[in-house]
Amino acid sequence: MSEPSSTSSTPGSVNVSLSDVTKSFEGVVAVDHLNLTVNDGEFFSLLGPSGCGKTTTLRMIGGFEEPTSGRIVLGGRDVTYTAPYHRDVNTVFQSYALFPHLDVYENVAFGLRRKKVAKSDVRAKVGAILEIVDLPGYEKRRVNQLSGGQQQRIALARALVNEPALLLLDEPMSALDAKLRHQMQIELKSIQSRVGITFLYVTHDQEEAMTMSDRLVVMRQGKIEGIGSPQDVYDNPATEFVATFLGASNLLSGRVAGQLGDMTTVTLDIGATLEVPTSRIPTSTVGSAIKVGVRPEKIRIHAGGTAPSSGGNTLRGRVRVSTFTGVGNQYLVETSAGEDITVYAQNIGEELAPRSGEEVVLSWPTEHTFAVRPAENQISSDELTS
Repeated sequence: MSEPSSTSSTPGSVNVSLSDVTKSFEGVVAVDHLNLTVNDGEFFSLLGPSGCGKTTTLRMIGGFEEPTSGRIVLGGRDVTYTAPYHRDVNTVFQSYALFPHLDVYENVAFGLRRKKVAKSDVRAKVGAILEIVDLPGYEKRRVNQLSGGQQQRIALARALVNEPALLLLDEPMSALDAKLRHQMQIELKSIQSRVGITFLYVTHDQEEAMTMSDRLVVMRQGKIEGIGSPQDVYDNPATEFVATFLGASNLLSGRVAGQLGDMTTVTLDIGATLEVPTSRIPTSTVGSAIKVGVRPEKIRIHAGGTAPSSGGNTLRGRVRVSTFTGVGNQYLVETSAGEDITVYAQNIGEELAPRSGEEVVLSWPTEHTFAVRPAENQISSDELTS
């Protein structure tokens, strides 16, 4: 068996298209006018907290739920109200849904047998897909003899052996421990690259989405808050929620003070003034409320309260908490207005780490500064920790 190919469509073509897709349950909107395209051969993730609508979106694409309104197109074919078994889609669920009474071979071969594939072809396809998921020789093992990671790979093999145009994965690593989950992230991305099938992955784990995805969306309350490559969504968050949900971020409230060339000046509520690249600010209207952000790893911390001579943004403060993490130090620096700023400093032994109570200056290049509009709806702690 040759490695599965995703579809006959041309490279870069759209595999999945959602147009104004809405889903309501007894009057409660779970997915709200979603517009989304996933390209052929792409590893695409739906990321967000519990209840944001990501799993409902996946289930509508798979045909397990019908949208209240809108249109779903797979491989150029409208499948909005098409039954799951008439879609060229397979799904890997959280529970893996393996058959405990069947051995590995029969689990993987199940879909092929239902399609009445010839025995010799079944044998060849099962053998080839077990090679791809790195489990050759496991054909006669029982499911209960496999580890969690092995069960996940068998579930993946069973889905891939049918060579679907699209594979849906609904938080398949949620039952694995942290070390195995990290290992499986790398393996899953490697498998996807080898088989070339479009993967649509649902997760609430930011690291999973960042590690594996070609592109991702961040969802909140049934809507898309950010979309793009992991690096773009991380470095250029579109909303306050994306900035706080996807990694740690320092957000300081202020107002637009003016624009000079390609820089916009923001006066913070704490009294300091920062510059933001105009291309990274949602509004340049003077007086507009804004939140200025910088990621903790972008900041340098200078002991002794002496500001650096180079340009960029600076803030003064006092170290409130200093924590050694092995690979670096993490600081909470309190400004004069009582706000905490988080700083991650790599442990490279260049200088002594500032201690608790010490006055410091924080500095970072202006190009690492971004700005977002304040969230219209308050962001709850449950959304950030789910």
